[in-house]
Amino acid sequence: MAVQQDRHKKPRPPLDGEALERLALFYAGRYATTRAKLASYLKRKLKERGWEGSGSPPVERLVERFSELGYVNDRAFAVAKAGSLQRRGYGGRRVDQALFAAGIGEEDAVEAREQTEAGAWEAALRFAERKRIGPFAAGELDRNARQKAFAAMVRAGHSMETARKLVNARAGEVPDRDG
Repeated sequence: MAVQQDRHKKPRPPLDGEALERLALFYAGRYATTRAKLASYLKRKLKERGWEGSGSPPVERLVERFSELGYVNDRAFAVAKAGSLQRRGYGGRRVDQALFAAGIGEEDAVEAREQTEAGAWEAALRFAERKRIGPFAAGELDRNARQKAFAAMVRAGHSMETARKLVNARAGEVPDRDG
């Protein structure tokens, strides 16, 4: 069954330069965002409502200005996103995927990657504890449960070596990072 739209609701007017800037300001003020996500949002709004201004829509120029003003900061977004994912126990590969999906460029991701590498072991421990894997399991896991735990850790972005070390640890015995 198709959803009926309200017949009494007036269609939104096409965008002009001022309206496009208001939309960008609202979006950047409400959401932590990246240059790519802001540009995508503005292009979607232009597609929905159309363009009434002179010339072509100044999306890239607007995104660049917001970046210069500090309303959008890809590097700060990358560090915050990486920290958030690590606190939830996710590893480097998962962080890289999230940064790529957010449109973060290589140079803006450097600090976030360094932070992720430095906290990789702690993130893996948090994930293992949250999922009751290895040293945090209630008891010894059977072969099938260990395979599932290993797969979950790898999907969470941890290295195979780290996942193997934690999955093979005895319940109650947290292994050393290097041992």
